[in-house]
Amino acid sequence: MCGRTERTVINNLILPLQSMLGRERVKVNYGSGTAFICGREINIYGANNEQAQTKIQGATLVGAYADEAATLPESFFSMLYSRLSVEGAKMWLTSNPAGPAHWLKTNWLDHAELWIDGQGRFHRQSGEGTKELHRYTFILDDNKSLPAAYVARTKKSYSGLFYRRYINAEWVAADGAVFDCWDVDKHVVNHDALPAMRAVLGVGVDYGTTNATSAVLLGLGVDGILYAIDEWRYDSRQASVRLTDGQLSAALKDWLAARASEGHRPEWVIVDPAAASFKVQLDQDRIQNVINGENDVLYGIRTVSSLLNAGKLRISERCTGLINEMPGYSWDTKATEKGEDKPLKVADHSIDAFRYAVTTTETNWRPYVDLAA
Repeated sequence: MCGRTERTVINNLILPLQSMLGRERVKVNYGSGTAFICGREINIYGANNEQAQTKIQGATLVGAYADEAATLPESFFSMLYSRLSVEGAKMWLTSNPAGPAHWLKTNWLDHAELWIDGQGRFHRQSGEGTKELHRYTFILDDNKSLPAAYVARTKKSYSGLFYRRYINAEWVAADGAVFDCWDVDKHVVNHDALPAMRAVLGVGVDYGTTNATSAVLLGLGVDGILYAIDEWRYDSRQASVRLTDGQLSAALKDWLAARASEGHRPEWVIVDPAAASFKVQLDQDRIQNVINGENDVLYGIRTVSSLLNAGKLRISERCTGLINEMPGYSWDTKATEKGEDKPLKVADHSIDAFRYAVTTTETNWRPYVDLAA
């Protein structure tokens, strides 16, 4: 059983099976990455990069289950398929849609001998290139066990690209604006009108040497809405003198102290994982609770987009860099042509800082924010 990470396989697959079948029938050995399901030994693999294929080289498998297969490296998936060498071996896989040029669609799903689409229509094909593969498409409304209110709330949480993919199950290209639901009148608020904060969750920091360094302060309001409270930003391209790491750290420290005096002291300082030298400088300057930001870009984009669309995210007028970047943040069409979903790396420093803050503190705000997606 495999997925993007070993942890997601356990959370998404093993633990629900354990809940249904009982702990005696489903046992997890966290140390060895194995599980026993009804007496069968199951190896659990995380595959988050191209090197993951080495984990299964030489294996002899009777079955394989791939969770969210579109998120796996193609090399790992191909190796997994080649390891199914026992007679009668089978593979099962689940996936949300990605772009129309994604390898899973073009190399596998498009060649299925049997396909039931999202409208329940039956298709069969044969001939050269057809694979011994059965493809079933399910949409949200097919799950009759879900409460109607949850379904309605989930649909409202998505728009544009993500609605077409996660609600309509369409393999469509990422194109145009990333945050297509962005509306200044709806999402930007007067700083003086901010509610009291249940918690000031953290400050996300995107570090740049030849580009801007940005910090965005994130709070959870008592109204169950997330707020970008304030922003600090230094852009070396617009300054006469380029600041050193020490000077950037000192300026950030002063800004944090000023925010703390206003009652907005963040629980965490969440920094770009690649900013090694800057994190050393923050430590030397005794800035506490510094942690690496969660940097799954697509997941962060999807989370921020859902919050915006559901009306669960507001941005203070003080966050001028973030406000200026939001409408122009666009998908990279060259990456889309290769089957990849990537935003253009242009004018995104405040967005990256904000994304770090939102996704890294998700476990803290999830219980209070009514967000289905």
